[in-house]
Amino acid sequence: MLSRLISSSRNTLLTPLLDGNPITLQVLGLCSALAVTSSLRPALVMSAAVISVLVFANVTVSLLRHIMPQSIRLIIEVTLIASAVIVVDEVLKAFVPDIAVILSVFVGLIITNCIVLARVESFAMHNGVWASLLDGLGNGLGYAWILLLIGAVRELLGTGSLLGYEVLQLTENGGRFEPNELMLLTPSAFFLLALLVWMIRSLRPAQREQTEQTQSNNRSSGVSL
Repeated sequence: MLSRLISSSRNTLLTPLLDGNPITLQVLGLCSALAVTSSLRPALVMSAAVISVLVFANVTVSLLRHIMPQSIRLIIEVTLIASAVIVVDEVLKAFVPDIAVILSVFVGLIITNCIVLARVESFAMHNGVWASLLDGLGNGLGYAWILLLIGAVRELLGTGSLLGYEVLQLTENGGRFEPNELMLLTPSAFFLLALLVWMIRSLRPAQREQTEQTQSNNRSSGVSL
């Protein structure tokens, strides 16, 4: 019994990191992945914000799921998510105001982030607190490593530095690295993300098959992608 619980908890936490990644498999939360990854620091802060909101929303909804009226559950869920986002936004303004300015509207858009609402509605509403906490943490971490990877690549190739510290010596400083300013533009994030999705689905064909099956089901049920 204990081993089954441990296995279930491990799967809930680890599956969203790769096999069920919310960005590369479910193609959710792309706006922030494309918009806040011009450098590593805002990507890091955005990742922490999304993880915090996901864990709070999942745990809270799981606690309230038996007393929450079904007819207004979406309103309650969005209200809980919005409350968490407001707190996170105020914390960012208090402790990292420069990053808060960079993220600005994107923190507020966590309220409408498909990852958060999807996990609350599909998982937290049907599972206990511990499982919901792990699910929120796992999906948050799955979202985070994508943002951090893209942010690190863009900052490194675009400026030769990471978190403001020079890693590749620039030609103007006597080195051999010439920054690629294209990496600092939003389209570069789109191409890097597309390349990452292609690589993961090439290495894990099951993800490609799962996505095709989902699209087929959506078409047969009349759902527009």
